[in-house]
Amino acid sequence: MFTIESSLLKAVINPKGAELTSLVHKEHSLEYMWSGNPAFWGKHSPVLFPIVGTLKNNQYQYKGQSYRLGRHGFARDQQFAVESQTADAITFLIKSNEESLKVFPFAFEFRIRYTALEASLTVTYEVTNPGKEELYFSVGGHPAFKVPLTDTTTYEDYYLTFEQQEDAPRWPISPDGLIETTPRPLLQVTNRLRLTKELFQKDALVLKGLRSSRISLQSDMTPHGLSMDFPGFPFFGIWAAKEADFVCLEPWCGIADGVGANQQLTNKEGINKLPAKEVFTRTWTVSLF
Repeated sequence: MFTIESSLLKAVINPKGAELTSLVHKEHSLEYMWSGNPAFWGKHSPVLFPIVGTLKNNQYQYKGQSYRLGRHGFARDQQFAVESQTADAITFLIKSNEESLKVFPFAFEFRIRYTALEASLTVTYEVTNPGKEELYFSVGGHPAFKVPLTDTTTYEDYYLTFEQQEDAPRWPISPDGLIETTPRPLLQVTNRLRLTKELFQKDALVLKGLRSSRISLQSDMTPHGLSMDFPGFPFFGIWAAKEADFVCLEPWCGIADGVGANQQLTNKEGINKLPAKEVFTRTWTVSLF
């Protein structure tokens, strides 16, 4: 485990998956991350790369070849190397290798950089294409935040506040983990979504093209909460395991296959195309209060 700190914040990251496992506001002595209780969901904040969500039949096609990839890709199960570290920042790295090329035929370097500053933690995904051909990929975050945050509040005391008024439906997920064709109403000219455990009985809330690039988790019963800023992420997931005391706020550059997907990687919805020798960077930040 690796630790970085600022004046107000302490973060612990597991090199397996470069996964954030603890995020504490030192002044308030308050843990903000889900415990990872395996009775509900044994993870804390897996990184999603080189795909987000589920592929149709767990397969995709590229240049006439068929490849298999499980849900959310392989990065979350890999041992990352520490490329650099200071007291308040750390950068993890994995590169393409013989094994990755069997399931994902692209050269890549994937860095995850965590930086602590006062009461904020910045998480940066950096994908480099060292190869000679275009690199097709998706990337996203899956951090699970503890709800309720304090012993004096309940799950239903909390709500999500969107930076702007939203009129956005949810895109239902099929039993196979694919995005269905018909959206259903969710946010209707509002900037607030109250949390209930019933919200997640049918898997995640998948949102496309939000106007907001900030979402806050807060309650009228406590001054403590958090804000997440996620500019440049066109998709967003909100999820919790059934009856579990957390909520995942998931900024995505990518999305699961639709039920009618033709499985061609190059025209997959939300796929990112990175030219040779170029670098793709996206950052999300969580600020504790």
